[in-house]
Amino acid sequence: MHVVLAGRNLIDYEQITSCIMDWIKKIFKGSGQKNSEGHYHGEYAEDPQFYAPSGTGDMWQEHENEEIDRAIALSLLEESQKERNIINDESQLEEDEQLARAIQESLRFEPPPQYENANTFQPIPIHFPMGDRTCSGCNTEIGHGRFLNCLNSFWHPECFRCHACNLPISDYEFSVSGNYRFHKSCYKERYHPKCDVCSHFIPTNPAGHIEYRAHPFWIQKYCPSHEHDGTPRCCSCERMEPQDTGYVALDDGRKLCLECLDSAVMDTKECQPLYLDIQEFYEGLNMKVEQQVPLLLVERQALNEAREGEKNGHYHMPETRGLCLSEEQTVSTILRRPSFGTGNRAMDMITEPYKLTRRCEVTAILILYGLPRLLTGSILAHEMMHAWMRLQGFQTLSQDVEEGICQVLAHMWIATQLDSSSSRDVASTSSSGSSRIRKGKRPEFERKLGEFFKHQIESDTSPVYGDGFRAGNQAVYKYGLRRTLEHIRMTGRFPY
Repeated sequence: MHVVLAGRNLIDYEQITSCIMDWIKKIFKGSGQKNSEGHYHGEYAEDPQFYAPSGTGDMWQEHENEEIDRAIALSLLEESQKERNIINDESQLEEDEQLARAIQESLRFEPPPQYENANTFQPIPIHFPMGDRTCSGCNTEIGHGRFLNCLNSFWHPECFRCHACNLPISDYEFSVSGNYRFHKSCYKERYHPKCDVCSHFIPTNPAGHIEYRAHPFWIQKYCPSHEHDGTPRCCSCERMEPQDTGYVALDDGRKLCLECLDSAVMDTKECQPLYLDIQEFYEGLNMKVEQQVPLLLVERQALNEAREGEKNGHYHMPETRGLCLSEEQTVSTILRRPSFGTGNRAMDMITEPYKLTRRCEVTAILILYGLPRLLTGSILAHEMMHAWMRLQGFQTLSQDVEEGICQVLAHMWIATQLDSSSSRDVASTSSSGSSRIRKGKRPEFERKLGEFFKHQIESDTSPVYGDGFRAGNQAVYKYGLRRTLEHIRMTGRFPY
């Protein structure tokens, strides 16, 4: 019996299997009949071509051969189907292995290392030929070949670009800010803070953190090393200017930046117009100082010597910049402002001795020279309040009350200057009539400087000057200046 497997296209696999199983049952049944000596009681009702075997040996032998041929045909069919399944399985196995390798690579992804601002990551290149992948850069299908799996998206390598320079990021590590990607160098250039003094990137400390110093008012950032490497700091605004910016070196060792120098009051005569402004300020508050109290600008050494000659008084550390004297003594005052020669050093300053005579409770007011107009004025307003209270016969007060109310008057004077400068250019004229403040950029900086001096008074942490000012300022705000001063005269304390 010949079976051509290739030509049996009209019978599907399930029908063949069903027929074969019937044939196998018949074979086993036939075998059982032979072993029982040919007795068979069954009957094929479904197929009239088949009859119960008669038990004759020849007829059974012919039937058995036919069944064997059919079984062989079944075996050949199964072998052919297995070969086709093996081919399909091998192809599927190869694809599964590729998928498994890709999954294994993705499982090897480690958390990206983080540096400095915790924004540095590692792109993961993957070979993954299966499935659709859309590039987040150009929005086209990636297909086969190399691509990056970064930031929960897929990218062509040439589409993964730096937000700053727009060049592809091919480095092993990159940085992220928000939704933007950067080369590490581009990120550092844009976001890593630079020192305002040396213009270099502020270095990290041993723990790997960026550590810098910052001025609380000017928001100036600088390397911690500049606090100890001799970098000069302005004695007025307290800023550390860039290294290529010039400073003026005063003869008492102080450094003055060029912006503060522009409005600095340098000698006693130059300060007299400002003194008149302060007197008018007090008269406007109905607190006129009746006696003519000498005002002298002095060097640091002369100020310190005069302080030692006073029996009473409290002085603001670390440096005293003004004094209200009550004792008779001789003070060296600045008669003519210095000039500045080679290296911006002060020179040719002329001083003369000035003998103080006690005609009242106040013998003189001394102010440190070389400070900007607004700072000089605020110090003078403070010392004038000391003079006014002594001349008005106030009893000896506690330091926080006396210094506190004097700071309130200094703060009030600066506030009036800032209010007036908002509507017009403030000009301080020297004895020669030259304008100390020019229009344009200069008034803008002086206003900022005045805000800084206000900030210094408000943020002072000392228990005498700082806490005293805040208690006095609150009392004046609540009860007014006149009632506050009356309460201080009677009780020696601020009203609450």
